[in-house]
Amino acid sequence: MTLRTRPPRSEVTRAVQQMPDYAKKLGDELERRYHVIGSHGGAWIYNRSSNEELDRLLAMSPVYNYATYQVLALAEMLDPATVTGSAS
Repeated sequence: MTLRTRPPRSEVTRAVQQMPDYAKKLGDELERRYHVIGSHGGAWIYNRSSNEELDRLLAMSPVYNYATYQVLALAEMLDPATVTGSAS
């Protein structure tokens, strides 16, 4: 997630300040969250079973109307054959 680079308005500042409480409220729905060093915003890792669930969580975020999002699907690469593409 990256915040837009306009000067922050009071409602944006309030929304950003609410994010730690929002993260606590999510509990197990949020696997991890990271701050991107030297940047506004960060990376939040959700493990959801559907795009609809993920969309719901993003839409409930206090900064939803002020931030831009990049959603990336992640895959575990535990099996070397998966990483190299070779068949066993």
